[in-house]
Amino acid sequence: MRYGPTLAAAALLQLAAVAGASAADLRLEKYFAGHTVATGHFGAINGVSRDFTVKLTGTSSGKLFSLREDFRYSDGETDRKTWRFTKTGPNTYRGTREDVVGDTEVKISGQTARFTYLVNLSPKGKPNIVRFHDSMVVQPDGSMINNAWVTKYGFPVARTHVVFTRKR
Repeated sequence: MRYGPTLAAAALLQLAAVAGASAADLRLEKYFAGHTVATGHFGAINGVSRDFTVKLTGTSSGKLFSLREDFRYSDGETDRKTWRFTKTGPNTYRGTREDVVGDTEVKISGQTARFTYLVNLSPKGKPNIVRFHDSMVVQPDGSMINNAWVTKYGFPVARTHVVFTRKR
């Protein structure tokens, strides 16, 4: 009796149903449609450490997908950022955000999204440009984990870890 392929196929179909995407590929506009919540941590080599929660709201219009992020940090500070993504191919998006310098290309492979982008951490003062290297992976339970390295001049200076959960 053969169980392997049948169980593996069933697991992929279940993952796709939970993630809101086909078994082959994640779709940002489906996963983040409506409301999503996240918890995360940012830690830098200079000792800065911040925990945060994020309420996300995703809306689509044709090839354009907007993802509003409402941050609340553990020290009480709040912030709002909005990603604007344009679908450029079956597994690619081009995106930008208020604090992003230029834009980014998001590449999807299966249930993983990878992208890198420049961020100005001091938009009101002297520019402090760093590069985020994000890897977002849908988990079997339907959550998504984003681990990102932050680099400056090519050297790692910080790391973020975020867990997204779909609101039911």
